[in-house]
Amino acid sequence: MAQPATGPAKGPCKAPPTSAGTAVHPVDEKLPPSRLVPAALQHIAAMYAGVVTPPLIIGQAVGLDTAGMTRLIAASLLIAGLATLLQTLGAGRFAGNRLPFVNAASSAGIAPMLAIAETSAPGRQLPAIYGAVLVAGVFCLAVGPFFGRLLRFFPPLVTGVVITLIGVTLMPVPVGWAQGGDATAGDFGAMKYLALAAFTLVVILLIQRFGRGFVKQVALLAGMFIGTLAAIPFGLADFSALGSAPVAALPTPFAFGPPEFQPAAILSLCIVMLVLMTESSAGMLALGEICDRRTDGPTITRGLRTDGIATLLGPVFGGFPTSAFAQNVGVVSLTRVRSRYVVAAAGGALIVLGAFPVLGAVVSLVPMPVLGGAGIVLFGSIAVSGIRTLSEAGLDDSSNIILVAVALGAGIIPLAAPGFYAGFPSWAQTVLGSGISAGALVAVLLNLFFHHLGTHSRNAVALKSS
Repeated sequence: MAQPATGPAKGPCKAPPTSAGTAVHPVDEKLPPSRLVPAALQHIAAMYAGVVTPPLIIGQAVGLDTAGMTRLIAASLLIAGLATLLQTLGAGRFAGNRLPFVNAASSAGIAPMLAIAETSAPGRQLPAIYGAVLVAGVFCLAVGPFFGRLLRFFPPLVTGVVITLIGVTLMPVPVGWAQGGDATAGDFGAMKYLALAAFTLVVILLIQRFGRGFVKQVALLAGMFIGTLAAIPFGLADFSALGSAPVAALPTPFAFGPPEFQPAAILSLCIVMLVLMTESSAGMLALGEICDRRTDGPTITRGLRTDGIATLLGPVFGGFPTSAFAQNVGVVSLTRVRSRYVVAAAGGALIVLGAFPVLGAVVSLVPMPVLGGAGIVLFGSIAVSGIRTLSEAGLDDSSNIILVAVALGAGIIPLAAPGFYAGFPSWAQTVLGSGISAGALVAVLLNLFFHHLGTHSRNAVALKSS
C-alpha cells in the first residue's frame, strides 16, 4: 500500500538554470536521456512487481487460463501507464497533480475482490468485481473535490490498521502458492514446491543483503527470475503456452463480460476507495515536501480525480482500483531525482509493456512456488508499512490501543475462522468476509466514537494528520 516517504527533503531545492538563465524547478526539469533512462528504469523496477500482483492473484482465484492471465496483466500495465502519464503531465486544471507520482492497481483491493469472487457464481466473478470497481471510480470522482474535509476521519490510527490488515489477510495467498498453487492437486504441499519457494526467498534475502544500488532495488524481480531458472531442470517451469500469446495487441473492452452491480460488493470497494484516496493524499503531501513544491487543495483534487478516472477506466479493459505507489515515493526520496518527466517516461514504458501481451505472458508463467517465495516478502512488507504508520498514531493513549485492538480483531476473524459469517445474509458476508473492509469499518466507527462524538479536544494526539 502507498505510504508517505520517510521524510521531507532537507533544505530547499536548487533549481537548475535553463539556457536562457531562468530557473527551472527540479520537478519540471527535463533531463537528458543519459540521466532520464536509468532513473525511469529504477521506477519501473520498483513498481513492476506491485503492478502485476493484483491480476496474478485475482486471475488465479477466478480460475483463468494462461490467456486470461496474460490479458489481465497487460491491462494492468496499460492502465498504470496511462494513469501515471495523466498524473505527471496533467490535463489542464482538470486532472493530474504534475508531480513525480506513480498510479497503478493497488493491493488494498485484492482481499475485498477475493471476497466478491467467493460469493459470486462461477464465471460471473470478474463481472461482479468490475461492476463494483466501476462504481468505486464514480464514487472517487464525486467525493474527490470534498475529500479534504473527510481526511480527519482517516488519521494514521485508521489507515495503519487497514494497511496492516492488508498484509496479514493476504498472507495465505503466497503460502498457497508456495505449496504449489492448486489445492486440489495430489502433490499440493509437496517438498519440491516448498524447497523452490524457500530457495526463491533466500535468493531475495541475499540480494537484499549484499546487493548495491539498482541490483538491491530489483531484489524481488531478480529473485523471481533466478527461482524460475532453478525450476526448469526439475520440470517445475512450463513455458509451452508462451508461444500462443500474441506478440502485440491492445486489451479488448469488457473481454470478461459486461459488469454486474451487486450492492454489497459496491459498498465493500467504496470503503476501500476511501482508504486509497487517503493514501494518495498522503503520498502527494509527502512528495510535495520532498520536491519542495507546495501540495495545495486543488493539487490533491486533481490527483484524486486521476485516481477516479483510472479506476473508472480500468474495468473496461480489465484493470482494478488505482492508487499511489509508495515504493516510487521512496525512490524519489532516495535518488533525489525529482523530475516528473522521469516518472512520465516510466509510465510510457508501462504502456508499451501493456501493448505487448507476450511480456505479460512471461510473468504469468513464473512457477507458483517462486511467486510464493516472493509473495511472502511482498505482503509481509505491506504489513510492516501498516505497523510503521501505527507507530506514529499515538498508541500511548489507552483509547487508541483499544481501537486498534478491536479493529485488528474484527479484521482477523475472517482469516482465523472463515466460516464465522456463514449464517449472515450474502451482502453481510461480502462486506464482513473481507478482513480489510471489516477492520476499516470498525476502525472508522471507533474513531468517531472515541475522538469525534461529544468531544472536540480530547485525545488530540489521535487526530494528527499524516
